[in-house]
Amino acid sequence: MIAAKGYAAQDAHSPLAPFQFDRRELKTHDVQFDILYCGVCHSDLHQIRDEWGGSIFPMVPGHEIVGRVTQVGAHVTKFKVGDLAGVGCLVDSCRQCENCQEGLEQYCLVGNSQTYNGLEQDRKTPTYGGYSNLIVVHEDFVLHVSETLDLAGVAPLLCAGITTYSPLRHWKVGEGHKVAVLGLGGLGHMAVKFAVAFGAEVTMLSTSPSKETDARRLGAHKFVLTTDPDSVNDVKGYFDFIIDTVSAPHDYNLYLSLLRTNGVHICVGAPPTPTEILGFNLIGGRKSIAGSGIGGLPETQEMLDYCAEHNIISDIELISIKDIQSAYDRMLKGDVRYRFVIDMQSLNNEA
Repeated sequence: MIAAKGYAAQDAHSPLAPFQFDRRELKTHDVQFDILYCGVCHSDLHQIRDEWGGSIFPMVPGHEIVGRVTQVGAHVTKFKVGDLAGVGCLVDSCRQCENCQEGLEQYCLVGNSQTYNGLEQDRKTPTYGGYSNLIVVHEDFVLHVSETLDLAGVAPLLCAGITTYSPLRHWKVGEGHKVAVLGLGGLGHMAVKFAVAFGAEVTMLSTSPSKETDARRLGAHKFVLTTDPDSVNDVKGYFDFIIDTVSAPHDYNLYLSLLRTNGVHICVGAPPTPTEILGFNLIGGRKSIAGSGIGGLPETQEMLDYCAEHNIISDIELISIKDIQSAYDRMLKGDVRYRFVIDMQSLNNEA
């Protein structure tokens, strides 16, 4: 086994603390790399607090992982020592079902292996994430990262980036489309960047007037304050698509009214409580409400390549691992623009 160190939650009520654990020895198709940066996703907090149920402790969070390859298995063909590498939300899947065969490993019908708080395909070995110094992953689930981009800003692309890139590509959003982005956070700011890059007219929908300046800096063409009835009324029936990044309870019926005929409301945020959607708000205009997860491995690599070509990274605040609890507190208050990223070199001073 390979000795590793990281930060882990021992249970749903304890703060993260230094943790020693083992990674597996390299198999023939495995890649090992030192983790240089790891993004902080809101789902990290949900899962260490067991807010979604089924959490596996001790838990090392983190699924926005970038670093540099230090070892490769005997039969690895996709990476060599010294390459930059990334790992997102998945480290394995069944590879045999129809979704996996189509490069949609995120929707594996047998059950994929999440990067942390999951189980390997043997269904018994827990997975540990990127709040750690190194990781070992099969080469098919490791991604190539460009040397031309700021590596810390690349890390959140592995979740926040692909979560917004994937639905925009699936619905072929581009020139001539009017797109609204609901919520300007880690996901929302990437949705704005991608939708603008794809040629759409982009409007930010927000309850916070203070977000307008940043929305326009990121490339949004318009801003609508959703607490102002007159502003909302001005965009009734206006949008082809709404990318909904909000994970707090909100009124889907209101936003369905902003869609044109055949419009699609795409949910990438996950509110914690059920909501009521009135059927007539869908029927009247042949509107749809849909959801989208992350992307599969081929699409995630496509996204990273696109970002390298167009110089797109996340807006981040770099932190030390010792500051993770205060970062969580600030994240809950929306006090981050727009993603915390842990400098994993700081782990050397902590554990």
